[in-house]
Amino acid sequence: MIMEWRSSGAGWMLGTDRLQKRCMQSRQDSPRPTRYMKPRIIPLSWIALFGALAISLTFAQEPGARPGPEDRTSAIRGCFGTYAGVSRQKDRRVDVARLVKELAELKADSYNWLIHDRATDWEDLKLFLPQARTNHIRVWVTLVPPSESPPNNKMFSEPFRLDYERWAVEIAKLSVAEKNLVAWSIDDFTHNLKFYTPEKLRGIVAGARAINPHLAFVPCCYFSGIRPKFIAECRDSLDGILFPYRSESGKIGLTDASLVAAEVEKIRALVGPSLPVIVDVYASRHSSLGDSTPEYVREVMTAARQSADGVMIYCHQNPIAQAEKFGVIKELFGAWSTGKSAEASPAQPQQ
Repeated sequence: MIMEWRSSGAGWMLGTDRLQKRCMQSRQDSPRPTRYMKPRIIPLSWIALFGALAISLTFAQEPGARPGPEDRTSAIRGCFGTYAGVSRQKDRRVDVARLVKELAELKADSYNWLIHDRATDWEDLKLFLPQARTNHIRVWVTLVPPSESPPNNKMFSEPFRLDYERWAVEIAKLSVAEKNLVAWSIDDFTHNLKFYTPEKLRGIVAGARAINPHLAFVPCCYFSGIRPKFIAECRDSLDGILFPYRSESGKIGLTDASLVAAEVEKIRALVGPSLPVIVDVYASRHSSLGDSTPEYVREVMTAARQSADGVMIYCHQNPIAQAEKFGVIKELFGAWSTGKSAEASPAQPQQ
């Protein structure tokens, strides 16, 4: 049907060549006079409204359109989950069923999947995602940087190794198919800023956002590495910060939980209130700082829940070998998931 606009003193009217032809033919064929129905008058205000709606829908659906920060941070803000520490089967593949069962027992709403220990981790992730989705678990993916790759370490993140542009694209593609894949990260990011220049980082992140503009990039950034120059150069590429707490503003270690709120506040002052800060709690032993205690884990988790935007536990604890810490995590996650704890309300973004 060919549509045309005709002006009228009362506004605008919508007519069609086909409608006019039908009416004229009806007049010629009918023995009695046929009433000609005038095209309906459409007020100008309606036309403006429909036009604005069409334009807004066009831009909303445009694949390359960049959403506001809230579109990428909503799935990570308020999260509580665990990181790495998977159990493996005899063939060294991840025991996906066991991991999902333990996360469900903890009532974790998130899990950070580390691709590093085995060449099959990327393929195992694809097996894990559907089962995690069934249990309402949102998933992050973490890659290791050059400092944790050969020759400094035995393993790369396989299969794309140090090709982070390729990693960004492939993770984004997977996140389009698996909607519970909501974020990705690079470990020890601020230790590798000579490699991840601002220009390189923008290219990496742009590749992911072009495919899935809702996928968040949340690199691991240490307190000492979050400096004004870093934020000024990289802020637009970040959707959040995974902050491993080690009381760096005092005596560095895994014994003092009293500085959590102060360090989170100092980070917020640099990055701004709209960028989520997720505290990474050391439940596992650190290579040089030693081990943490169950009480320390409890104190840091509680302080982080009150002051930060989310809590991750490094690493996921074995319910048998690390029963006491597993029990602490289970207790707090359980309270947070039901909202029973007075200490469980996460920090809200400031306006």
